[in-house]
Amino acid sequence: MTEIINTVHDWRKIINTENLINKNIGFVPTMGALHSGHESLIKKSVLENDKTVVSIYVNPTQFNDPDDLKNYPKTFESDFEMLKKNNVDYLFFPKYGDLYPDNYAYKVTESNFSKILCGAHRPNHFDGVLTVVLKLLNIISPKRAYFGEKDFQQYTLIKEMCKAFFLDVEIIPVSTVRENDGLAMSSRNTLLTEEDRKSAPFFSKLLKSLKSDSEITVELEENGFKVDYIQTISGRRFGAVHLGKVRLIDNVQL
Repeated sequence: MTEIINTVHDWRKIINTENLINKNIGFVPTMGALHSGHESLIKKSVLENDKTVVSIYVNPTQFNDPDDLKNYPKTFESDFEMLKKNNVDYLFFPKYGDLYPDNYAYKVTESNFSKILCGAHRPNHFDGVLTVVLKLLNIISPKRAYFGEKDFQQYTLIKEMCKAFFLDVEIIPVSTVRENDGLAMSSRNTLLTEEDRKSAPFFSKLLKSLKSDSEITVELEENGFKVDYIQTISGRRFGAVHLGKVRLIDNVQL
């Protein structure tokens, strides 16, 4: 049975009980609207740890677009069913005041890799991501935490942050899960119109092609995508595009 924990105080009481002392805790932080990609993280955590904690928290400090925050899908009932089905032990489901008693007066800022790719197009986005993840890791105190490779820039920044601040946690990458047509699974995919959903897989198809970054950019724009960036770094091609009102990201190892 999955137990719901709402506050830092309640979690700290639980973590000091006999049930969790000397147990390896796996942690999967999410913003909800769970899909098979999240489920792959959860399954890996359940397999590799004594106990698994999943958090659901739509973090406002990482949204630079108020409409994006307002429209972010919320599917708590189906999310909770997925957690129960996969034998997750605890759901951490906090409110803003639980995570930001300082009202975001203190934050984590990375000076290099966070300023390119998504960071160049979403000002302060990664400050919010790194800050909330650091808070969650400090609260949950997991042995391992799991992040999808779909947002490889985010995974890299979190891994390096943990090294920089000497956090005793292993950051585990999990391969991107894709729809049958190749589109990387994302909570935002549900916001695509029927017509845009048919067009969306062209993005991932082109990323995997042998064409250059600039050739891919031109072809995407000719097919109705607004391109934030297509950029190859150290043998991995990163991309972010807008299709209708939805922003999609993906990356592939070349």
